[in-house]
Amino acid sequence: MSELILHHYPMSPFSHKVRTVFGFKRLDWKSVIIPAILPKPDVLALTGGYRKTPILQIGADIYCDTALICDVLEHEHPDPTLYPPQHKGLARVVAQWADTTMFWAAMSYNFQSRGLQALFASADRAAGEAFVNDRQAMGIPLMSTPEAAIAYRSDLRRIAGMLDEHPFLLGDQPCIADFAAYHPLRFTRVATPELASIFDATPQVLEWMDRIAQLGVGHMEKFTAQEALTVAADAEPVPLPDTEVFINDHGIDLGTKVSIAAERFGVEPTIGKLVAATRTRYTLSRIDARVGHVHVHFPRVGYVMKAFDH
Repeated sequence: MSELILHHYPMSPFSHKVRTVFGFKRLDWKSVIIPAILPKPDVLALTGGYRKTPILQIGADIYCDTALICDVLEHEHPDPTLYPPQHKGLARVVAQWADTTMFWAAMSYNFQSRGLQALFASADRAAGEAFVNDRQAMGIPLMSTPEAAIAYRSDLRRIAGMLDEHPFLLGDQPCIADFAAYHPLRFTRVATPELASIFDATPQVLEWMDRIAQLGVGHMEKFTAQEALTVAADAEPVPLPDTEVFINDHGIDLGTKVSIAAERFGVEPTIGKLVAATRTRYTLSRIDARVGHVHVHFPRVGYVMKAFDH
């Protein structure tokens, strides 16, 4: 397996989900710091349009969305597992809830005016306004502050209840549910600490967060964007398997030019030739002037594929 290259930025919550998985699996990885907002020319050279953070690069294969990234890491580095067999389905269900419903309650709470002031305390006003404008353009689905606080407190109580009998959400060892639930809570604690009093009623959640933090982030090596692009340009995508590459739910044949975009938030499409549509993912083949031939991979859940007829 080629080296793991994570394109991310320090305060990105979903990036920290992956960084913590690196720590759990004790992985070596290369770190490419990308802009938090557009323009992101180096990212778009790899993805063709997808601009959310993070992305995982392995040679000339580009993986979008942390749900898929975690599956890839599990396949290549299965020990320790993110999906314990005794509750594999439950772990995925909890993770999907945490990455969607709970995440947006937490971010709505974090992005209230006091939170934004804390987040950009060391930046100039223009930087804060640029960030807010960028996220609004992406269609960020924020709740009102009172409703967010109600939902977030409810979610924290649910997590606390899951910790009554064991140190992690589903047992004695962390799993994908822990990493999905951890990152938005960590954002409150680290990026907007003025709002962290919301944890006061659930101290066991803080203790659980400390246990996750102790896993670390693996062994990181700094890498430049140009070095990452060179890796892609010098590589070819990994050959696709001979079987189970095409489950046709759309009436769209392999080889068709298609667009794939998130269902909500950050819906900028990636356009390419459909070369695989498996049970869990789509794969597009793209040619870019800077990186040559790449495969861009998306999970099926949460993404919309359409034939591209422009």
